[in-house]
Amino acid sequence: MTSFEIVITVAIVVAGTLLTRFAAFLIFPPGKKAPDFVLYLGKALPAAVMGMLVVYTFKDTIVLSYPYGVPELIALLVTVGMHVWKRNMFMSIGAGTVVYMILVQAVFNIPK
Repeated sequence: MTSFEIVITVAIVVAGTLLTRFAAFLIFPPGKKAPDFVLYLGKALPAAVMGMLVVYTFKDTIVLSYPYGVPELIALLVTVGMHVWKRNMFMSIGAGTVVYMILVQAVFNIPK
């Protein structure tokens, strides 16, 4: 890409991001109650997204050969334990990811 094309691409991405960020404030102005469907989505989608991420994370786990899914299970337990303890999604996911990386690279020494 040329420099001009890169600038145009960045400008389009910035415009799209700003549009999507400000659209919510234009559609649902402050002081006005959001529709029930939007309120329902605000409550249901976080859990649905987390469930989808869990399924995506474990979809390629092979439990019939070494290491039998043990690193994934330990990382899951660390993630859940951290979340129950601290109630902080960033810390929970971060701790689980760090533990998983240490397990697969140093402890179980899994070749890719």
